[in-house]
Amino acid sequence: MGKSTFLQDFKAFAMKGNVVDMAVGVIIGGAFGKIVSSVVADIIMPPIGLLLGGVNFTDLKWVMKPAEVVDGKEVEAVTMNYGQFLQNMIDFIIIAFSIFVIIRLVMKLVSKKEEEPAAPPAPSKEEVLLTEIRDLLKEQK
Repeated sequence: MGKSTFLQDFKAFAMKGNVVDMAVGVIIGGAFGKIVSSVVADIIMPPIGLLLGGVNFTDLKWVMKPAEVVDGKEVEAVTMNYGQFLQNMIDFIIIAFSIFVIIRLVMKLVSKKEEEPAAPPAPSKEEVLLTEIRDLLKEQK
């Protein structure tokens, strides 16, 4: 084994195409997730809440133990925030559907490339030589 340092190994790993593609995908995916979260919280959920009687989904919760004051200190209420959970589920469904559509389009493009017939490989030297011999023998008959 030659001289190999941790940094050189990491550089070789990081410069591989798949790793760079994956990093770009993670960054774009994070930004896309924020956009979808904003669309759900700011555009989709308010009209749904309005249709349901002015409900703000992020405020929907089940209070399991109310807030109380113990020894002069206020102890927060124990709540199950199912409204926020519903909003996060809608985020997930939209993101999952978007990724499904993108992957489906990519797979269709890849399958179309595979369907295109490839040019037949050039004959080997032996095949060319045998073809010439065959043609010469046909001419002698």
